[in-house]
Amino acid sequence: MASRRYGACVLYQRAAVLRMMCRGMSAAADLHSQVDFLKGEPHRNHPGVTNLKTLRLPEELQMAARCIIQRAEVPRLADRAHSLTNFLWSRKSPVEESSLRKRAVKLEKELWEKEMDKKADEQLLEDRIRRKVLSELKKTTYHWKTTRYDEELGVVYMASRLAGGYAAVKRALNEIKKKDSSFAPQSLLDFGSGLGTVVWASHSYWGDSLKEMVCVDSSGPMNVLAERLLKGDEERVEPHIKQVYFRQFLPVSPKVQFDLVVAAFTLSELQNVKEREDTVLTLWRKTSSYLVLVENGTKEGHQILMEARDTLLKKQDKIVHDIRPAAVFAPCPHERICPKLASAITTPCNFNQMYQPLPLPGRNERQTEKFSYLILARTELGGTESEGVDWGRLISPVKRRTRHVHCRMCCPDGKLQHLVVTARKQSRDVYRCARSSDWGDRLPMLQGDDEDAESGSER
Repeated sequence: MASRRYGACVLYQRAAVLRMMCRGMSAAADLHSQVDFLKGEPHRNHPGVTNLKTLRLPEELQMAARCIIQRAEVPRLADRAHSLTNFLWSRKSPVEESSLRKRAVKLEKELWEKEMDKKADEQLLEDRIRRKVLSELKKTTYHWKTTRYDEELGVVYMASRLAGGYAAVKRALNEIKKKDSSFAPQSLLDFGSGLGTVVWASHSYWGDSLKEMVCVDSSGPMNVLAERLLKGDEERVEPHIKQVYFRQFLPVSPKVQFDLVVAAFTLSELQNVKEREDTVLTLWRKTSSYLVLVENGTKEGHQILMEARDTLLKKQDKIVHDIRPAAVFAPCPHERICPKLASAITTPCNFNQMYQPLPLPGRNERQTEKFSYLILARTELGGTESEGVDWGRLISPVKRRTRHVHCRMCCPDGKLQHLVVTARKQSRDVYRCARSSDWGDRLPMLQGDDEDAESGSER
């Protein structure tokens, strides 16, 4: 009887030792993962979290905008603002001349094949086919035209897009603020500045360091409205943000550079691929640290950003004053072809940001801004990542389930993956970070994630 008790006691002690060893190994693993990527931050605010809570316009900007809108007394403002929002969102890129020419040749060939059997004068037949080709192209071709902003349309734009544009830009700039906390820009160039939302968003992060902010917009009335917003719509008052300069053209000297260069909702206003390419190369020459591009979260917006990405990564610029090449900073975790464009069914890579609109009649509920963005950095820059840890980007809403999380990721190998994250497979830290993350945030990709990739249903 005593020997049995002794044996049971020994087994109990061994089990206790094993449990302690397992706990110790688990604690060591958790500590290791925490040292690797948490940087001492709580899981809900881990280094990959870049989403922001519902954004509101700065109080001074909101009051100035309301004052300008009230004084303008634009008829049917709410309806026109809604129509302008829909127009800008549904706007497509202009059809390239080369593409239009190919369509015309193909259509003409098809019509000739149909008319060959008919006995008719060749000259009359040629004229008829030409008219049919022109008529068909007019019906099926998207008619793009430049939007000219006078003061009244500028006020309508203010009512419809001021808050949403500010939210998108601030969310994009938060990538730099979060990943490169030491970045303190002294100069800013905003190309296609419109109402100056980039200045306000940048000032909210780096107001202490920014000494010069240049806003370039071809529309004189828009520049006037942006300046009025800075002054609270009072002519003789000092602007809320100082050292802001407005121009209608880019600085001439190719050697003048700015720490931060931004073009928000601007490239889509250019007429063709060549013009966009030249503009992107010009902006890059003027960039000493970061170039930030923001567009609507549509197929066209995403495609335009990927064109810009390819231009700066693959094409050789003829004019080079800064030999440091471009590197993708965000949102892509790689520099390969975008997997969303490579798939059979193309979908845009876009992100959401909640914001509170201007308090106008019928527009008091918070809204969602869907946007796409691209940030490129000079390669010697780019913040400090956790050593030995690769990061993927969440490209859709996180689905939280009991003891596991479904994450749709764009991974550093250039592939899209559906990962099922659990504490047992990836570690407790990664699991808790996944539960605290959402669409647009980054997650660490640790060893074993490839084996955990699934394509099944999300139960």
